[in-house]
Amino acid sequence: MSHRPIILGIVGDSAAGKTTLTRGIAQILGEDNVTVICTDDYHKYDRKQRSEIGITALHPDCNYLDIMQQHLTMLRTGQPILKPIYNHDTGGFEPPEYIKPKRFVIVEGLLGYSTRGARDCYDVKVYLAPPEPLRARWKVKRDTRKRGYTEEQVLAALEKREPDSESYIRPQRKWADVVVTFYPPDGDSEDSSTLNVRLMLRPTIPHPDFTDILPKSQVDHRPAVRLGLDRDMRKPVDVLEVDSHATQEQVQELEMTLCNELPNLKNFCSTTGNQELGSVVGTTGETLQSYPLALTQLLIAYHMIKATKMV
Repeated sequence: MSHRPIILGIVGDSAAGKTTLTRGIAQILGEDNVTVICTDDYHKYDRKQRSEIGITALHPDCNYLDIMQQHLTMLRTGQPILKPIYNHDTGGFEPPEYIKPKRFVIVEGLLGYSTRGARDCYDVKVYLAPPEPLRARWKVKRDTRKRGYTEEQVLAALEKREPDSESYIRPQRKWADVVVTFYPPDGDSEDSSTLNVRLMLRPTIPHPDFTDILPKSQVDHRPAVRLGLDRDMRKPVDVLEVDSHATQEQVQELEMTLCNELPNLKNFCSTTGNQELGSVVGTTGETLQSYPLALTQLLIAYHMIKATKMV
C-alpha cells in the first residue's frame, strides 16, 4: 500500500444510528475501497456470561480495549489483523476474521475513543448524540424487530445500562471532531425521514467554509439551512443545522461547496446525486430520502477524502 489507510471513527451509544451513517459514507467512498470494523467485536464476555457476572457491554472491563487499540495501530500502518467477531443476534462469538485494510477504514462502536492510543489512530472522529428519548425508541424498534426481544426487555436493559452510558459512552463526545445530533422538529417523532440535523464542527480539523453562502441564525427568521456559533462542553464550535423540510435547492449550494473542492464527490451532489445517499426507511417500510442525513454523510466523506491529501 503506497499510502496508509485513512481511518474514521464513529462512536455512539447503542442504536444511535452508527450503521446508517456508515452505510452512506461507504457508498460515497466506494464500498470496494472501505473496510468497516465494529469495536463491539472486542467484548470479553458473551451475553450469557455478562448476565451471570452482572456487567454490561458498555463497561470498559467488559472489552479487550488493549487488543482493540493494538489492532487500530496495525490498521493505521496498513497491516492486516485477525479480528474477533461478536454475533449480536446470538450473543456469542464466532471464529475470528482476517482483515486487510483498504484505502479507507470505518471503525464504529461503543468505546472507540476510550483510550488515548486508540484516539491517536483516527484521522476523523465523529460522535453521534441523538436525544435520549429518540435513541430509546430506535433501540426498542431495532431490538424487537431484529433481535427478538420484547419491549419490556429492551426498556429494562436501557435502564440497567444507563449508569455505564453516563460514565463511559457519553464522555467520549469531547474527543470528536464532529458531533452529529439528529432530532425531531416537534420533539416527539421517531420517523428518520423527518429529522433535523445539528452538526457541531470543532476546530480540531479544518472544516469547509460555509460562511459566504449561509445566513447566520436570527431570532426573527429561521432558515431551513443555517450556520451559527455555540459552545459544546464549554468549548466554542461552529454549528451547521439542516431542517428536514429543507428543499433540494436549499441544500444544493451547500453540497456544491464540498463537491467543487473535491471532484471525487461530484457524483453524489443533489444535481446528479445518488438517490441511495441519505436513504432511510419510513414508518410504513418505504425507502425515503433525508437531505439532513445525505449532507451529513457527504460532509464526513469530504473529511475522509481531504485526509488522503495530508498523508
